[in-house]
Amino acid sequence: MEGGMEGPGPETLKALVSSLSLQRMGHPDEIAAAIAFLSSPAASYVTGAVLDAHGGYNA
Repeated sequence: MEGGMEGPGPETLKALVSSLSLQRMGHPDEIAAAIAFLSSPAASYVTGAVLDAHGGYNA
């Protein structure tokens, strides 16, 4: 995830990004949007779900 934290080195980051379906790191606002949805009345019928917000990363 892009942000203010110190991250991995450039080679590690390149390998990680290449393993993502979206071929890019996520942005904090994208995760915030998922949290906002799950916290909103729009998700009132959602129960016991796992929302994978990982850019297509499959470990």
